Amino acid sequence: MDTIKVMICGKEYKLKTSESPNYVYSLARSLESRINELAESGASPYSAAIMVSLSILDDLNKANKRLDDIQNRTKDYVDETGKARIERDAALKEIDILNARIDQLENNLKLKKLKESIE
Repeated sequence: MDTIKVMICGKEYKLKTSESPNYVYSLARSLESRINELAESGASPYSAAIMVSLSILDDLNKANKRLDDIQNRTKDYVDETGKARIERDAALKEIDILNARIDQLENNLKLKKLKESIE
């Protein structure tokens, strides 16, 4: 874990992270930008930070819900694929049985015709 220093709204913060410094710096710039946007409309930096935090948590919760929905749909697709594979395998077995029966009937017919031609 590296220690990275970032400046947000004129205050320095030391963060311990395994993320790349460029990534952490971009997060800090984005956060500062969002805080400054709200502060420009008259909110104190503290209130702006709280509002941005709530907005980010809302975004996170919505993203997690979308992720859960995608995971559930994926699970449903996997389940449906498994069922379809089982049905396909059963149909292939049935086709093999029917082909064997056709072969048997064709052989019986040939045998019958051969017997009739001999008699």
